[in-house]
Amino acid sequence: MRPVLAIAILATTAAAVLFLGSEAQEVKQDHHTERISGSAGDVLEDDAVGRLKVYVYDLPARYNTALLEKDPRCLTHMFATEVFVHRSLLSSAVRTLDPEEADWFFVPVYTTCDLTASGHPMPFDSPRMMRSAIRLVAERWPHWNRSEGADHFLVTPHDFGACFHFKEDKAVARGILPLLRRATLVQTFGQRRHACLKGGSITVPPYAPPARMEARRLPPGTPRSVFVYFRGLFYDAGNDPEGGHYARGARASVWENFRSNPLFDISTERPATYYEDMQRAVFCLCPLGWAPWSPRLVEAVVFGCIPVVIADDIVLPFADAIPWADIGVFVAEEDVPRLDTILTSIPAEVVLRKQRLLATPAMKRAVLFSQPSQPGDAFHQILNGLARKLPHGDGVFLRPGQTVLNWTAGPPGDLKPW
Repeated sequence: MRPVLAIAILATTAAAVLFLGSEAQEVKQDHHTERISGSAGDVLEDDAVGRLKVYVYDLPARYNTALLEKDPRCLTHMFATEVFVHRSLLSSAVRTLDPEEADWFFVPVYTTCDLTASGHPMPFDSPRMMRSAIRLVAERWPHWNRSEGADHFLVTPHDFGACFHFKEDKAVARGILPLLRRATLVQTFGQRRHACLKGGSITVPPYAPPARMEARRLPPGTPRSVFVYFRGLFYDAGNDPEGGHYARGARASVWENFRSNPLFDISTERPATYYEDMQRAVFCLCPLGWAPWSPRLVEAVVFGCIPVVIADDIVLPFADAIPWADIGVFVAEEDVPRLDTILTSIPAEVVLRKQRLLATPAMKRAVLFSQPSQPGDAFHQILNGLARKLPHGDGVFLRPGQTVLNWTAGPPGDLKPW
């Protein structure tokens, strides 16, 4: 009876779900940031403008915009973060045209714009392109060489970041491109202690199209009549014919245990009403795939569906700014067979609180790359992350003769000129 009762409670309290409570606000000071709790959803409300200056290298178009012109699909896939960070920086108040006053230097390289016919980014040329861009930066400007890139940042949004391979075993064997060992990487969230998640990285959400999602919003108060929702692969027969490796078996376990459970609306089919369906669901599953993440987390937050994260040791985007524990549910991969019990055991008042937090505009804005950018959006969260890393330590700038750019480091196939 409890699962049915839970659905009934949630369906009949739709107005309360979207009500923003007038809880008292508490401001906490920490490292030049302000964290506002209460009805603001405890999203970091901070503004990096005035606290840092960023110099954007003017690279030849073949490293960025020409790739986009060649294949505009690069602007809409989930790795398009690199494009929108570049665009937002060019028009941002933090941009400086004087490199001598810059706190940070940005190298705009679109490493995921080489798309297959089916639209999948294949980062085979990415290491060569990145090496070529850094060589150019080091030859034309003095700033990379004086710090070996320690005051530079780059966006590496592919599945395994700057390891530049779409298969995990080969990405791990390759490792992060050695030339990036001192730079700060802005990369999609990953897994703790993973060889491809560089220490000190700013982890960000994948790109999800804000305008497309906004156009599909349902009216406030729409009942959430679906308890658990998921659309996606459960098995990857093409890349994992023997099974068990894809999603470390977590997705397969969801299907095998709950495909006939009336509380679970799960399927491999993605209907035209996918966005609308998420807005009618209480919980949206966000399991790992080959990588620990997917755009589902962003979609769930935007549509107010409580994300159920199934990915052990995951490093979430903007974890210092977004209260993921308050808005989501985390289930260990080994506990997937108990998923129904875990979710139906959550008290209704806890569910309602998570939904209230998800309903705050600040929460949704923090995971989206708006165009043009808005205060508090994902681009501004990146700026805040850069500002919180200032001032640079004493060891950033190298002594004369200390810098050795190892252009031959990396897999042999990457040594060909780009």
